[in-house]
Amino acid sequence: MKNTPFTAFHEELGAKMAEFAGYNMPISYTGIKDEHHAVRNGVGVFDVSHMGEFIVKGPEAFDLVQYVTSNDVSKLKIGDAQYSCFPNKDGGIVDDLLVFRLPEENCNEGERAYLLIVNASNIQKDWDWITQHNTFNTKLIDISEKTGLLAVQGPKAAEALQSLTDLDLINMKYYTFGKGKFAGVDNVIVSATGYTGAGGFEIYFDNDQAATIWKAVFKAGKEFGIQPVGLGARDTLRLEMGFCLYGNDIDDTTSPLEAGLGWITKLKTTDFINRDYFVKQKAAGLKKRLVGFELGGRRVPRHGYRILNEAGEAIGVVTSGTQSPSLNKAIGLGYVQKAYTKSGTEIFIEIRKKQEKATVVKLPFYKKG
Repeated sequence: MKNTPFTAFHEELGAKMAEFAGYNMPISYTGIKDEHHAVRNGVGVFDVSHMGEFIVKGPEAFDLVQYVTSNDVSKLKIGDAQYSCFPNKDGGIVDDLLVFRLPEENCNEGERAYLLIVNASNIQKDWDWITQHNTFNTKLIDISEKTGLLAVQGPKAAEALQSLTDLDLINMKYYTFGKGKFAGVDNVIVSATGYTGAGGFEIYFDNDQAATIWKAVFKAGKEFGIQPVGLGARDTLRLEMGFCLYGNDIDDTTSPLEAGLGWITKLKTTDFINRDYFVKQKAAGLKKRLVGFELGGRRVPRHGYRILNEAGEAIGVVTSGTQSPSLNKAIGLGYVQKAYTKSGTEIFIEIRKKQEKATVVKLPFYKKG
């Protein structure tokens, strides 16, 4: 089991630790509900250094990234970020990821550079997939092992961090990033991205600067009530927003169109791996869709639970579920047959051989204000 550059800090703070994607990760410190509310209402810090980072650089870097990802990379200006996925050749998803178009200060004339941020559990699989399809004049560099990553999330994140950098965090637009000095450390990337729906930033830096940045972030954020947050609250926060988790809601067998990710699957403007399959799938009509649902009771739906109709017939399966700290009710995601995807439709979740009534709702579950 691997450690992140912050493992010693987590242990000193008394975090509940557990294995996740091969890493020794903090699940919670003061409790999932407390940490959840800290991010929704203030500011919290996640160690997400287990994520993978690849640099794609060269004269044909654009061509490679455009071919292996489903979104339209041509829309990216330097300093822009984009959510996307790697479609596979069977109609599923290799992984979902972020694509950053990097500054070109270290590029030769005619070259471009991109940073791909991939899921921790898929680092080797993703690397093999991109390498397999790199028939372009492009260099791939895996910097995952030497890159630290903190996600500082919440409505007070900009105020808490602004004193540490000359980058204009207050006015940084969603899904853009800047590169500069942060907490006295050069060449740090700060992006206005995240997985919580609460606003905030993700900070990328060399591992050897991890302690400096951790201490600076918590010192600067002290007056704003900043606190460390584990993966438990990260999951409840993302689920309230209806964000997919790879391995639960999307995987090698799920189509991005079925998962509600048609907005990152640009069938009309790009020619990516297996595009023709998705064009045909859309034209034929989807047989199932990922939907959100709320339960009347407090019993939590779990991954793999069956979804039934009123007659007790199986119509789908739960992919994620939790007790929402913000809404104080049980919520979940799951794939259901097309006839049951409309908001307001009554469905039933089979929990310990009992049928719990649920209602399909429009995502996200949590809406600000």
